[in-house]
Amino acid sequence: EILRETGESISLIEEDVATENIISGEVHFNEVAFSYPSRPDVTVLSNINMHALRGEQIAIVGQSGAGKSTIAGLLLQFYNPTSGQITFDNKDAKSFPLSQLRKQMAFVPQDVILFGGSIRENIAYGKPAATDAEIEAAARKANAHDFITKFPEGYATIVGERGVKLSGGQRQRIAIARAILRNPSILILDEATSSLDSESEQLVQDALENLMKDRTSFVIAHRLSTIRNAHKIIVIDKGVVAEQGTHEQLMQKNGIYKKLNEMQFEFSSVMH
Repeated sequence: EILRETGESISLIEEDVATENIISGEVHFNEVAFSYPSRPDVTVLSNINMHALRGEQIAIVGQSGAGKSTIAGLLLQFYNPTSGQITFDNKDAKSFPLSQLRKQMAFVPQDVILFGGSIRENIAYGKPAATDAEIEAAARKANAHDFITKFPEGYATIVGERGVKLSGGQRQRIAIARAILRNPSILILDEATSSLDSESEQLVQDALENLMKDRTSFVIAHRLSTIRNAHKIIVIDKGVVAEQGTHEQLMQKNGIYKKLNEMQFEFSSVMH
């Protein structure tokens, strides 16, 4: 959804990040408002204040259309705020060369697209100059190595439209390996909404834990059960921050987050 809206992809420019542009992962949204240029009269986000310290996991939740994906697009610098400011390590986002900032981010979309090529090439998309050893290490952390090596061609297996069809869980783990290899300071994860079987679900969840460890992570959450341990949960409703806090703090309030939790619990009870 995010990439569709912008028609833009994250460029892969093989340049080193200059020392003055290296970020540790602290992110601040200060009174951020946003309207799409094509519809300036429609306010998508207003007065968004949020602060992520280096290494924190921030979950962004809310009903469909609340503005969650727009926050991800702003983080990735696909668009600039209409007003307010976004800072990385207390420096205005606009002060960084775009390619240098994006090189330090990874985005794992909910619908993973693999291009026609080998599994090795698909993982190395995050770092084209990577060695085979680096690619394998990333795949192991992403719980992908075992299924890759079961193919007769291993990492040389061709995937994509004309190649081997991978399951949803396998595709997600390739995308996670790609992000691990990139080794970003900031991770943006648009959680997959498609349901996986419980074994795949656990493998993907474990791989995500490896990916998020010690790096600032923004999770656009669709299943609230996966984000209970987030350092901070930000509830977006009609384009504003309605609530924020830990899972425990928000469950004590009789607010939107608690209602969303109860709705999901009831739905999963009916489905099982």
